[in-house]
Amino acid sequence: MTDIDHAAPRRRLPVLTGILVLIALAILISLGTWQVERLYWKEGLIADIAARQAASPVPLADIEAMAAAGGDIEYRKVTAAGRYINNKERHFFATWRGQTGFYVYTPLELADGRILFVNRGFVPYDNKEPEMRMQGQLTGEQTVTGLAREKLARKPSWVVPDNDVAKNIFYWKDLDVMAESVGLEKASVIPFFVDADSTPNPAGLPIGGVTQVDLPNDHLQYAFTWYGLAAVLVVVVAISWFRKGAKALQQ
Repeated sequence: MTDIDHAAPRRRLPVLTGILVLIALAILISLGTWQVERLYWKEGLIADIAARQAASPVPLADIEAMAAAGGDIEYRKVTAAGRYINNKERHFFATWRGQTGFYVYTPLELADGRILFVNRGFVPYDNKEPEMRMQGQLTGEQTVTGLAREKLARKPSWVVPDNDVAKNIFYWKDLDVMAESVGLEKASVIPFFVDADSTPNPAGLPIGGVTQVDLPNDHLQYAFTWYGLAAVLVVVVAISWFRKGAKALQQ
């Protein structure tokens, strides 16, 4: 085999290495750019939710029309009036400010006979049953103001336990099952929830205003990570090539 035959593979190796480095660099930069785009999207979403929460409440009919048109109703302020059906409340297992208990979801019967499930707020574990907080069982015509919340189409994750309907303990907010379990017809139930605001209830329970808007925004950190790895790759390759060039000159 001639020197030319030996030289050909040696020439191809740096070319192949260079191509792989460029591909890796392109991937890292693309990932960083994607995270920057996600950052702008998340900041816009957070600002939009804050604006919705700060806006004046609108009638329930407006939110219904928006939902029917496929609009985003999440966290929009709404007001509704009706009578609570206290003997049909459902209990969602929750933690509020470090305390374990339940969110109380009570059907609100509207003037037209339809039903709106309202998350009236948090009660400690020992106050799960209505007789432990009778003063908070509001009767007569009530007006509730709160945030519209979309119903879930399915269980959020396989790690979430199945709802224990027999014990009236829900681990995920299945509106259809909540309604069915207390004998309410699906057709009569408005297809979203409302989280009541922090207006105090008699004797302090349930504690309203429990809506938690937790949108992690770590995209800037991720962007720096990907761009940083791209910069490290460039530096490592540059040092490697510099050393090879210096070694070749010494030979």
